[in-house]
Amino acid sequence: MVNDYMNRKIRILHISKYYPPYIGGLESFCHDIVTALASTNQYEQKVFCYNDCPSTIIDKTDGIDVVRVGIQTIIFSQPLAKEYGKLLKETIDSFKPDIIHFLYPNPYAAYFFLKYDYKGVLHLDWICDIVKQKITRIFFESQTKKLLNKADFVTSITPTYFENTDFLPKYHGEKGFIACRIGDARTKITEEQKNKSRRIKEQFANKKIVFFFGRHTEYKGLKYLIEANKFLDQTKIEIIIAGKGELTKKLMKQSKKYSNIKFVGRLSDNDINSYLLACDIFAFPSITRNEAFGISLAEAMYFGKPACTFTIPGSGVNWVSINGQTCLEAQNKNVLQFANNITKLSNDSKLYATLSINSKKRCNSLFTKDKFDFDVVQVYSKITSKYLKKFDNL
Repeated sequence: MVNDYMNRKIRILHISKYYPPYIGGLESFCHDIVTALASTNQYEQKVFCYNDCPSTIIDKTDGIDVVRVGIQTIIFSQPLAKEYGKLLKETIDSFKPDIIHFLYPNPYAAYFFLKYDYKGVLHLDWICDIVKQKITRIFFESQTKKLLNKADFVTSITPTYFENTDFLPKYHGEKGFIACRIGDARTKITEEQKNKSRRIKEQFANKKIVFFFGRHTEYKGLKYLIEANKFLDQTKIEIIIAGKGELTKKLMKQSKKYSNIKFVGRLSDNDINSYLLACDIFAFPSITRNEAFGISLAEAMYFGKPACTFTIPGSGVNWVSINGQTCLEAQNKNVLQFANNITKLSNDSKLYATLSINSKKRCNSLFTKDKFDFDVVQVYSKITSKYLKKFDNL
C-alpha cells in the first residue's frame, strides 16, 4: 500500500447517521463536506448510513455512492439495523478507504466500527454530545473514549466544544473545527419573497415581529418563549412560530390565551425567507447542549436579524451569536430577562441597528458556503498529510 496513493485519488468513507434527501442538520453537514471535497477532484468518496425504512439500497447522490442500510427499529433516537456490521465490513473491505470520516454521535455504528479494528486514518467529527439520553450516554462512555483514542484527527463544529464537553478537553491529538454553514436557500432572495414579506409586515402593522422556526421539541425551549410573552406589551409585539414537532399541540394549548402568538406550521424555504425578511427579532430559546450550533440562528444573522437567546453552558450557540454584539442573551430559562431583551431590542433603535449590522458581518465571515468549503479543504489537507505520513511509516 506504500506510495499507492501517489497514483490515485485518496479514498474517503463517510459514516453518517442518515444522508440527504433525508432532512436533518447532521445529514446536511455531512453532505456539505462531501460536496466541498468533490469540488477539489482529489478524493474518491463513499457514504455509509442508515436508510429510513427496512430496505437496504445503494444509490447515488450528486454522483457519490451511498450505502443506505435498512433499519428495523429506533431506540433512544438510535436506529438499529441487523445487517449493519456485515455491510460495514463489506464496504470497508471492498472500498479500502484511506480515511474514514465518522460523524459522532452514532453509538450503534461505533460499536461495529471499533469491532472492525480499522487501520487507516480516522477523522472523528464531533457534532454534539449525548445529553438527553443519560442512560445511553453512561453505557457508551467507554466506547466514546475508545473512539477518541483511535482518532487521528478530531474536529468540532465550534471551537468552544473542545473546552466545554465532557470528553473533548481530554483529547490531546490533532484537532480543528469546521463551523456549519447557512443553507443555500437562505442566500437566494427573490422578488416573490420580498413581496410576501411586505404583506406580512402590513398584516402586523405597528407591531414588532418576533419569529421562530424549527422543530417543536423539548430542547428548543419554545415553552419559555411563550411564558416570556406575559411580560411583553402584547399590543406591540407579534410572535410567529413556524415548524412542527411532538410538542406542537401542547405549545398551542399553552399559548391559546394569547392573541399575539400565531403558529404557521411547517414552511417552505421560500416562506421562511419571507418571514426572515419581515421579522424584526429572531427568537432562539434553546436551553440544552442538544442545540450544538443553531443553524437557523446563523441563517437569521444572514438577514441581519438580532436574536434573543439563552445562555447554554457547553453549547456552541453562544459562540455562533455573541451576547451584546449580535444578540441579547438571557440566563437559561429566565423568561423575564428573555422578555426584557425582546423589549429592549424593540425600543432601542441604535442598539438594534448595531446588532443587525454585526449579525450580517459575523455570518458572512464565518458561516457562508465559501468559508465552509475553504475550511473543509484546509482540514482535509492536514488529514491527508497525516495519512501520507502514517503509511509512509509502514
